[in-house]
Amino acid sequence: MVNLTVALDVMGGDSGPLITIPSAKMAIEHVPSLKLILCGDESVIHAHLKKHNFLDHPRISIVHASEQIAMDEKPSVALRTKKDSSMRRALDLVHTGDADACVSAGNTGALLAIAHYVLKMLPGVERPALVSHLPITDSASHAFMLDLGANVFCDSDTLYQFAMMGSVMAEEVDSIDSPRVALLNMGEEVIKGSDHIKQTAALLRENPEINYVGFIEGNDIFTGKADVIVCDGFVGNVALKTCEGVGKLVMAKVMKIINESQFTRFLGFLLNPTLKKIVKRLNPDQYNGASLIGLRGIVVKSHGNATSSAFFNAILEAVKEVERQVPEKIKNKLELSLLKRS
Repeated sequence: MVNLTVALDVMGGDSGPLITIPSAKMAIEHVPSLKLILCGDESVIHAHLKKHNFLDHPRISIVHASEQIAMDEKPSVALRTKKDSSMRRALDLVHTGDADACVSAGNTGALLAIAHYVLKMLPGVERPALVSHLPITDSASHAFMLDLGANVFCDSDTLYQFAMMGSVMAEEVDSIDSPRVALLNMGEEVIKGSDHIKQTAALLRENPEINYVGFIEGNDIFTGKADVIVCDGFVGNVALKTCEGVGKLVMAKVMKIINESQFTRFLGFLLNPTLKKIVKRLNPDQYNGASLIGLRGIVVKSHGNATSSAFFNAILEAVKEVERQVPEKIKNKLELSLLKRS
C-alpha cells in the first residue's frame, strides 16, 4: 500500500501524550508511507510535538477534541456524553474513511462500546473480539488468542465466529498457511468442558475451511500446539493476565538469584547476552496491541499502561492489518461459511 493513515487517540491511557506522542514520532520515522492523525487537545498536542522537535511534520495532522474519556468511566456514559472525546474522534475518522485504522490505549469498555456504535459489525458477526499474538517456544512464530476480554460469556456460535476470524488473522498477519485452531478447555479429552464448548467443537469439525485440532489446556498456550486459541473473554483475560504475572515473577526471581553473591553476579555477567535475548523475547511490549476484530474497520487496543515502545508496536500492528485488509478477508470468510451452512 502506497499511503495509509492511522488515527491515534492521543489522550487515552494512563499517561496520554507523554507516551503517545513519542510513539507517533517513532512510527512516522519507521514507516515512510504512514500518515498519522493525532486526536486530542490541540494545545497539549502542539506542546508535546514541540518538545520532541516534531512540529509541522507533513505526515502528521491534528484533529482537536475537547473531551477525554477517563480510564474508570462507565462505557455507557462515555458513549452518550463524550461525543467530542479523542477516542470518539479517532473512531469517527475510521468511519468516514479519513483514516484506515484507529489505535487507542484508553478505556477498554468505552472503546468497545463506541467502536461497536460508530463502525458497526461485519455482516454475520454477532460480537467483536479482542485478539492478540503471544510468544511460543518456536521463536520465529506466534499464537493468536481470542477473546481477551471483550465478551465475558460466549455461546457456541460466537466462539465459532471467533475461530474463523482468528484463523484469518493468523493467515493474513503472520502468513500462516492453514492455521491450526484449538479451543482452550479444562482438558484435551472430547468429553471435557461445558456444553457450549463441545457444541463449538462440533461446528468446527464440520467446517473443512478451518484446520481444527481439538482442545488444548492452559499449559499448552505457549507450546505451539495451535496457531489460534479460542475462548470466551473471561477465560482469555484471566489467562493472559496470569501469564503476564508469571513472566514478571520469573524475571524477578532470576534477577534476585543473580544478585545473591559475587559468584552469581559473575555468572550473570557471562550470561548477560543470553539473558538479554530472553528478556527481549518475553517482553510484553512487543506483543502490545490487541485487535478488536469483527468490526467494519480496524481498531487496535493498546495496554493503558503501555510504554512508548509498546504503543509504537500497537501502531505497527494497525499498519500491518491495513496492509493485509484484514476486515475484508474476515468478511469474505464468514460469508463463505454462512453459504455452506445454509
